[in-house]
Amino acid sequence: KNITKRLFNKCSSLSQITIPSSVTVIEQFAFKRCSSLKKVSFTDDSSLVEIHRYAFKYCVNLNEIEIPSTVNLIEEGAFLGCSSLLQIKIPKSLSVINSLVFYECSSLTSIEIPSSITSISEKAFKKCSSLKQVIFEQFSSLTRIKNAAFKNCSSLTKIEIPSSVTKIEGKTFCGCLSL
Repeated sequence: KNITKRLFNKCSSLSQITIPSSVTVIEQFAFKRCSSLKKVSFTDDSSLVEIHRYAFKYCVNLNEIEIPSTVNLIEEGAFLGCSSLLQIKIPKSLSVINSLVFYECSSLTSIEIPSSITSISEKAFKKCSSLKQVIFEQFSSLTRIKNAAFKNCSSLTKIEIPSSVTKIEGKTFCGCLSL
C-alpha cells in the first residue's frame, strides 16, 4: 500500500502521524507543506521501502523522523526545506544520497554517513547552514561526492573525506566559510 501522491499536501493542522506497517511507499508530495507537522513515526515492524520525490518538502516544523531500516530509496528533495529537522539517521539500506534530499535543512548540526553510501548527489546537503560536522562510518564505500553537495554549509568545521573517494566535483564546499 502507498501513501499516494499529494494525499496530505498542505494539511496545515496535521501535527504528527504514525505510518502503519502496511505502507511500503510514500509517494511524491505526499506531505508537502504540512506546516504544522512536527513528528513522523513508523511502527516497529515497518515495511516502508521508498520515500519519493519531495514527499516532505517544506514541512518547516518537522523536527523528528526516524527513517526505518527497510528504506532503500529516498528520492530527490524528499526533505527539502525541512528547516526544523534537528537530526536524521540515514539507514544503512541506502546506497545513494540523492539530489536535494536534505537541501535547506538548516537546523541539522551533524550527520553520519553510513558505510553503505557510494555516492552523495548534487546539492544533497546544500544550505544546511547549522551543519557543523559530517562523520563517515568506518569502512566507507563512498567513491563520489557530486557538484555542490555541501555548498553553503557555512557552519561546517569538520569533515574527513574517506580514502575510498575517487572524485569530488566542483563547488562541493563552496561557501563553507568555517572549514
